[in-house]
Formats: sequence, structure tokens, C-alpha cells
Amino acid sequence: MTKVTFAAALARAIGDALDRDDRVIVLGNHFGGIGPLQKPFDDLHDANPDRMLEPPWSEMGMIGTAVGAACTGLRPLIDVASASFVFQGFAQLVNEAPNVSTITGGKTRAPMVVHMLAGIRSAGAAQHSHSPQAMLWNTPGLRIVLPSCPADAYDLMLTSLLESEDPTVFMSHPLLFGVEQELDWPRTAVPAGIARIARAGSDATIVASTVTVPRSLEAAEALRAEHGIDAEVIDLRSIVPFDEATVTESVERTGRLVVADECHRSAGVAAEVIARIVESSFGALKAPPVRVTTPDVAIPFSPALEQSIVVSPQRIVDAVLQAIGSPVVSGS
Repeated sequence: MTKVTFAAALARAIGDALDRDDRVIVLGNHFGGIGPLQKPFDDLHDANPDRMLEPPWSEMGMIGTAVGAACTGLRPLIDVASASFVFQGFAQLVNEAPNVSTITGGKTRAPMVVHMLAGIRSAGAAQHSHSPQAMLWNTPGLRIVLPSCPADAYDLMLTSLLESEDPTVFMSHPLLFGVEQELDWPRTAVPAGIARIARAGSDATIVASTVTVPRSLEAAEALRAEHGIDAEVIDLRSIVPFDEATVTESVERTGRLVVADECHRSAGVAAEVIARIVESSFGALKAPPVRVTTPDVAIPFSPALEQSIVVSPQRIVDAVLQAIGSPVVSGS
């Protein structure tokens, strides 16, 4: 086994895809942002200068070019850096790429991957902290994957680049890039659509994705140590495909549901997950579901104000205590 960071695992997946399929090309190279975590991607670029291209920075142009390239048989990966920048290419991403198959009767597809850095990153402020996965979930035809650890960064990127026939949005959280994990090589990559039970439990179900997974695991340990509550943590890994069966089975065992997600509260991922479970398993619920989300406000630049709205382990603890009927610790 080898200990690797999220950044290194993601770069290795891209490199392996380039090696295995000549149709894979990369447009843009800002995967790791600014700093040392960008180095694995710069090294990869140096080794593949003819297939990792850095065109003039235009999200509209890059995503539009990728749609055309995918339609001709290539498998492009586009890096738009901050998820907030994808709005500049929204027409291409939500109205072109996912509709190609439908309007051609399935004769043409657009197997492309759009990578972005999504979430509250520390001082990203209102224009660099978006979590647009709920907006994109409202677009039929897009796959949306949300890795939370190095293993999933590798597995989900590799299968997205080599196997998916649909346009895929790959959302990495900037605060996960330095997270390390021991991995075996070579790996049998897990495809999108299979949720992971990150921690088994019997008293409540916590559904999480991307950065809220490690925070939920921390909350679960605190619940066990401080309150004797055994919480199960489910890592969605992707929302399209959405593994409703795994979530439903867990909730029907525990009877309580908490969803921790960085989207805004209104019409977010947490709202959709809760709606589906209420529709399918209302009778199994022992208490109303609780969502732990970003409030419906612009993300502040101030570190103190930003911290007050983050989906923290303590807020998740409080939500589980609310669902179980115990006193809330912090009142947040």
C-alpha cells in the first residue's frame, strides 16, 4: 500500500487515463489551485504536453470546444478551476452537452468530464465559493460525482474518463486536496452510483458527500464518545447516479435522517435527498429529517463570518441530537 494525497490520486487517475486511451485529452490545468498541491498536475502536464493543453482562459470556449471534441469521438477533460467560473460556460454545460444524445436520437454522445473546485475554501468569498451541484442536478443528462477521499478521487475520475458515455461534472473540494490515504495499486476502480457506508451505525443515518464526509465521521465519533449515540455515515460519492437504495435501507434501520451538505439550504442537495426519503420511507421515520447546510446568504470573506456558516462537525452533532430528541449542544 502507498500513502497518497487526494491531489496525487487525482493526477494519477488522469495520467492512467491518458496512458490507456488515446482519445483522452485535457483542456486547462488548474486542478490543484495555487500552491504546492498543483505540482502533481504540473508534472503530468510536463510529461504530456501534446495532450494537456492550456488554451486561452474562456470557460465558454473551453466547454464548447470539449462538446464538439466529444461529439467527434474524443474523451476530453476540461478544468475550469473554481466552480464559480462554470457559470461563464453554463449554456454549453447544461444546454449543449447533456442534450446531444437526445436531439440526435442517441446517434451522437458527448463523453466529456468537467472538473471544478467546489465549496467553501477559506476566504474564497462570494464569487469563489460556490457549490453548484444542486443547480446541475436539475439538468437531465449530466452525471455529477463528488469524491471525498483519495480512493474516490482516483476511482471516479478514471471511470468517468474511460467508461462514462455521458457528460460528467467532477466536483473536488479544495480543502480535501491534502488529505492522505493508504491505497493499493493497481486498483479496481469503483464506478459512480454506488454509495459507501463510511461508518456503520444503528441510531441515526447521516448522509454526506465531498468535504462533509470527513466532518460527519468526526461528528459520529463525538456522538459516540459524548452521548453514546451510534450514527451511520453514508458517503454518496455521486448524486447522478443517486444510490437511493443504500440511503433508504439505512434510514429504514435507524429511523432518523440527517443530511450534511455545503449547498445552500433552499432547493439544495439536502432538500432533494430528504424529499426522496420522505416519499419512499415516511413510515420508517421516527422523527423529522434534519438538514445541515449553508444558510441562504452569500459566502462572506471574513474568516470569522465564514466559519459561522460552515457545515461543521458540531453543527452535524447538534442535528443528530435534534433528530434523536436530545438537548442541542451549541444551539447552532
